Amino acid sequence: HPNGTPIYSARIIPFRGSWVEFATDINNVMYVYIDRRKKFPATTLLRAIGYETDESILRLFDLIEEVAVKHLDVDKHVGRIVASDVIDTQTGEIHATRDQELTEEIIDNIKASSVQKIQILSLENSVDQDLIINTLKKDTSTSKEEALYAIYRQLRSGEAPDMETAVGLLEKMFFNDKRYDLGEVGRFRMNDKLGLNVDINNRVLTPEDIIAIMKNIIQLKNGNVPVDDIDHLGNRRVRTVGEQLQSQYNVGLARMARTIKERMNMRDNENMQPQDLVNARTISSVINAFFGTNQLSQFMDQTNPLAELTHKRRISALGPGGLTRERAGFEVRDVHHSHYGRLCPIETPEGPNIGLISSLTIYARVNNYGFLETPYRKVKDGRVTNSIDYLSADQEDEFIIAQSNVPIDEQGRFVEERVKCRERGEFPVVHPENIHYMDVAPAQIVSVAAAMIPFLEHDDANRALMGSNMQRQAVPILVPESPIVGTGMEAKTARDSRAVIIAEDNGIVEYADSKRIIVKYDIDEDDPSTLVSFDDERRVEYVLTKFAGTNQETCFNQKPIVVSGQKVKKGEVLADGPAIDKGELALGRNVSVAFMPWRGYNFEDAIILSERLVANDVFTSIHIEEFELQVRETKRGEEELTRDIPNVSEEATKDLDEFGIIREGAEVKEGDILIGKITPKGETDPTPEEKLLKAIFGDKAGDVKDA
Repeated sequence: HPNGTPIYSARIIPFRGSWVEFATDINNVMYVYIDRRKKFPATTLLRAIGYETDESILRLFDLIEEVAVKHLDVDKHVGRIVASDVIDTQTGEIHATRDQELTEEIIDNIKASSVQKIQILSLENSVDQDLIINTLKKDTSTSKEEALYAIYRQLRSGEAPDMETAVGLLEKMFFNDKRYDLGEVGRFRMNDKLGLNVDINNRVLTPEDIIAIMKNIIQLKNGNVPVDDIDHLGNRRVRTVGEQLQSQYNVGLARMARTIKERMNMRDNENMQPQDLVNARTISSVINAFFGTNQLSQFMDQTNPLAELTHKRRISALGPGGLTRERAGFEVRDVHHSHYGRLCPIETPEGPNIGLISSLTIYARVNNYGFLETPYRKVKDGRVTNSIDYLSADQEDEFIIAQSNVPIDEQGRFVEERVKCRERGEFPVVHPENIHYMDVAPAQIVSVAAAMIPFLEHDDANRALMGSNMQRQAVPILVPESPIVGTGMEAKTARDSRAVIIAEDNGIVEYADSKRIIVKYDIDEDDPSTLVSFDDERRVEYVLTKFAGTNQETCFNQKPIVVSGQKVKKGEVLADGPAIDKGELALGRNVSVAFMPWRGYNFEDAIILSERLVANDVFTSIHIEEFELQVRETKRGEEELTRDIPNVSEEATKDLDEFGIIREGAEVKEGDILIGKITPKGETDPTPEEKLLKAIFGDKAGDVKDA
């Protein structure tokens, strides 16, 4: 708050339904906000869900202490606060009222009466006491009915006609699965965060949730639990394409249901067929809009296999339901300790999107709830085992994790007495017996593109970012050459980009040329499906893709690397794709580089190339462009494809056929005509020159223009 009072709040954001926020104010009262609109004291909500009396609410938070009258002690109990009225049942006399301080006189009076025990506020939870008691003082309602009416008044700004309506409003808002749905993830997170064990299929709010949240705010105020970190990956999840498509499909179905109802209401004749009512266009239009106009539906980057692979592994914080570039601050874009092994700290675009678009790391995976997980080797009693656990960011926070390159002996024991580890964002040095897990590999923290950089650890981070982004812009060249210095990721990347053809089983190559490969696979005796088939051999023909264009107009071409009669093993590469050599990703060539001045020509990022590189086509690449032309019917007549174009020399049209389209195999240079098209001109009064031309050459010459 501007005056310096800390304000604590908890917000429940469901998958579908109203948002609820619990928040304290400067007077130490806890309020409930529904849909950020109206507010009312939190205890009103507690009364409405069944905790009617002040006593039951105080008991919920362990704020009441019962003391037998015979144990009342002047020294101990003077100054304590009475939790509920002390009434002598025999005489009906009130000895002390709620919130009153006990004095010696009151204690003597109570001891003299027939009262057996009294309730006073406990001392232990004095801060909680403050919050709950202040809230009770603000709370005007005293029963369930009053509380329900009060909530109805706040939300509907009018009186509830009857009790049923008031109950129905609250019921519909939070406890009805038609209107309110936390989602599977929501329920999982609620249980996880608040330590509840509500059934995972119960996706509406429960009284336990509300009480646990209020207790959590009290704990937060006491400084016993930390404030949530919005940038922690335990609090951010990946919404996959399937999930977004599912929600769009839901929208489509709901629209379709509405139109069906409308049609049924409009028509009352008996003999209606389903096809008269159902219109599938509503659903297909929603799905087309999703794939056609969604911000995250992008044209795939196919410059080279790495570009394609990284584009498919991209994670964005933008898009519907996400952030916008302008409003995203520095914290969202920054690297967080929970990114370790999940999101790459290096590969992200430079510019306005920096940090909002990131890449999945090598070993990361998305779990069923949409949280990112990364693998770790389990450590038992100071010994590294080979069992692997995938941990989400939340789970990882509870463990101490060793680096992957710490020395261990043959038995898997740590060699050193003290091992450098990671715990949350800290780097403690601990004894081996206190370690829970160990990283699986040093490259675990980076993405595919960054893992392709040799000796990445010696690079400056900013330059590594540029390097991993620029590898995606490498154009596949005529003769790829696998790198002499690599990281071992090249073959895996080539294979997973699916630009190569891989043997499905052990077998022998029967035929191989530039267009197809035929492999005869061995029959697996143990496989039951082979027992029923009558072939004693399995032949598979692979048709290679030749000189196909990609989205970026680079050339996609596969060439065989096996020969007839060669034996192949399962998983072996049969044919290389673009920018792939011997089954390894090869984005460039191995050339000798001198790092030296050369007469000042290399000033400011300039490089000097040997003429031989150009002469030998070392870095020559093929690009395949496609041109389209539309032939329309105009008001003045049809457009026409022809090689007979006005005011163009015979020389310029020599390679066009009679339809004005260039022949296959013609060599063209910049500015050459590929298609000849003429458009009819408007009929205007001809000039004398045009009349003369028409008289000499017939009708053709003047009425068309070169298009």
